[in-house]
Amino acid sequence: MEQDDVVRALGALAQPLRLQIYRALVVVGDGGLTPGAIQEGLGVPAATLSFHLKELVGSGLVTQERSSRNLIYRAAYARMNELLGYLTENCCQGASCALPSAPSGCGC
Repeated sequence: MEQDDVVRALGALAQPLRLQIYRALVVVGDGGLTPGAIQEGLGVPAATLSFHLKELVGSGLVTQERSSRNLIYRAAYARMNELLGYLTENCCQGASCALPSAPSGCGC
């Protein structure tokens, strides 16, 4: 992952509502959520939600897919793992300090 991509991803998460949206998408897993479900769960206006989803998709941390008449948003787990890898690449002064395995079934 390039430094510019890292800055874009961290910038997208550096806003409270976008962080809530992202965490909600991570929690639901591969099934994703429609904008209506996100809006209902977080109690935000549609225009506000649309703006923030656009930022998250632009950062690469969230994907958007059309399914019939609905849009489905999902956390991009591979991108999330790339970001985490970049952030921890030089931790522990180069010594091996592998992260614990993710719980089974989280899609990571």
